[in-house]
Amino acid sequence: MGAIPDSQRDLLRLLAARLVPESAKLSRTEHSEMLALIDQALADRPAGMQRQFSLFLRVLRWAPVARYGRPIDRLTPQQQDSVLRWFQDFPVQVIRSGFWGVRTLVMMSYYGRPEVGATIGYHPSANGNAVLHARSRR
Repeated sequence: MGAIPDSQRDLLRLLAARLVPESAKLSRTEHSEMLALIDQALADRPAGMQRQFSLFLRVLRWAPVARYGRPIDRLTPQQQDSVLRWFQDFPVQVIRSGFWGVRTLVMMSYYGRPEVGATIGYHPSANGNAVLHARSRR
């Protein structure tokens, strides 16, 4: 088990399909690769941040009950999009930041996969930081 609890993996797949529609066409293996990238990113973070991520996923799942009477994974795609737009523009900074953190991880997990990155012209360097530091010394 990684940083993402098994109980939240399906929710992340659903969120990925809403936030990066192309990800809905991925195979189970490709989704597993995405989740592994998120796991890896979270593994490098403090345990407290991992707990915050997990808590925020629970909030994303259950908050729609107040409006729709069902969690986000039981809503129509249009209702899911509405809920995600609400979180994206939420007036309280900590909630909005939590959403953007989840969104960033989901996008990183899709576009960060080598086969996808290459299709959009992303060619990371294994020594990118060394190149960056060399440029800053000029």
